[in-house]
Amino acid sequence: MKLGLLTLLLSFPSLFLAQDNKENSVYPNTFTSGSAKVSKFDNKAKRYNDWAITLGGGTSIMHHGDLTSLNQDGKNFGWNAYVGLAKQISDKFGLELLYQTGETKQTGRIITRPSYGLGVATTRYNQVNLLGDVNFSNFFRRTDNKSSFRWSLHGYAGIGLQGYEFERDDDKPLSTLPNGNTIDENYQKFKQSFGIDSFFYQGGAGVKYNLSRRIDIDTRVMYIISGDDEFDGGGETADGVYNQIKRNFSDNMIVANVGVTIKLGKHNTHLSWYDAQNEALRKIVALDSRSVEPIICERGDADKDGVCDDWDRELDTPIGARVDGAGKALDMDLDGVIDLNDACVTVPGLAKNKGCPYLVDETLEIIEEINRFEGIEFELNKDVIRVQSYAKLDNAAEVIKKLNSTVKFYVIGGTDTRASDSYNFDLSQRRANAVKNYLVSKGVNPDILITEGRGEKDLKYPECNPATKCPEWKNEANRRVYFKAAQ
Repeated sequence: MKLGLLTLLLSFPSLFLAQDNKENSVYPNTFTSGSAKVSKFDNKAKRYNDWAITLGGGTSIMHHGDLTSLNQDGKNFGWNAYVGLAKQISDKFGLELLYQTGETKQTGRIITRPSYGLGVATTRYNQVNLLGDVNFSNFFRRTDNKSSFRWSLHGYAGIGLQGYEFERDDDKPLSTLPNGNTIDENYQKFKQSFGIDSFFYQGGAGVKYNLSRRIDIDTRVMYIISGDDEFDGGGETADGVYNQIKRNFSDNMIVANVGVTIKLGKHNTHLSWYDAQNEALRKIVALDSRSVEPIICERGDADKDGVCDDWDRELDTPIGARVDGAGKALDMDLDGVIDLNDACVTVPGLAKNKGCPYLVDETLEIIEEINRFEGIEFELNKDVIRVQSYAKLDNAAEVIKKLNSTVKFYVIGGTDTRASDSYNFDLSQRRANAVKNYLVSKGVNPDILITEGRGEKDLKYPECNPATKCPEWKNEANRRVYFKAAQ
């Protein structure tokens, strides 16, 4: 299990440093986050240094074990030294391959067994580990902080392999066992070879000071979990006399170091001191301060209706006509005569009569105008008439009621081409029936209305087959109910 976990952790650097070597000559694409500015990331593209050598030293104490460095029998400080190679992955995270060596001194006694003397042990260790470095200052530095970026708080965590040996002596030459026998417990030496059977964990925190372009001052306090009960010199086996002082399975130590970081590279700034948040803020402020006039109506407004030609659906609107948002001249009564030229704006009429209806006896001409009614809107995939279509149908009902009761005409339903033929035919028939029922509710004689569903067989825009070939407004126009005189 230890071997599998170590293999997984040692694979992390390759994951961080891996690059996608796939090439694509067309940008932007799905691999570039929508950006067309794509170039290879190599040493020429780098703006910040990201390699460094670290070295330093300090003191070490056995903190948790059967034998400890600080106890009632005295204070025993050891030493620690390290050297490492660090790679900064981003402004907030880096990796460090670290070698450290040192020595701890610790003592302990078994209070319940006074026949054994004070155990005095020294442990010498060599360790190699991969250390993760989180730069907390680059997470929490305020964007309004304009001071020099010289101090940073770091958190460390890592895992590695170790080898060590201990020597332990006893201030009593011989120890007497309860059965009266004596045992030579005054000296023991043990060596743990450097290998997979003795890997360790460590974590801690530190503060760095950016002294110059090349040098950082580094202070660290690390807590090292050895994973071994022999590390403190208590004994080679778990049933050793001094290994009975405490019931624990890992002897742990604390190291406190002061060191230097030598930053490598040709650039002026190391990536760990790159102030990403303030840099982003400065760029945002610079963009906000740019006085760039927006381009309005790039294609102009040829008909001077106030709607840019970029989205104007009627480029030749007569001067003086009121238009909708799409640039089409308004026709409130939907009689085909725009309001500018309509003498009866709210009453459907004939173009021959300036948009006004003829008298009742002009039946044929009124039927011709009724045929112009269209654009009745329905709820999606339903035969429920939308509220905005009520006014159109109310106007149609008023005109129809003026006709001779012997005149009949069709109420025809149509659809776009999205669904199947059978579905569209059924839907168009139901919509035609819905319009008829509405007109009847407004007083129209039901005997003069004949409903017919044609589905997608009578498209207003035949080029919209399939529907994907047309913009949505054309498909919407194909979903209609219109009127036709019965022959």
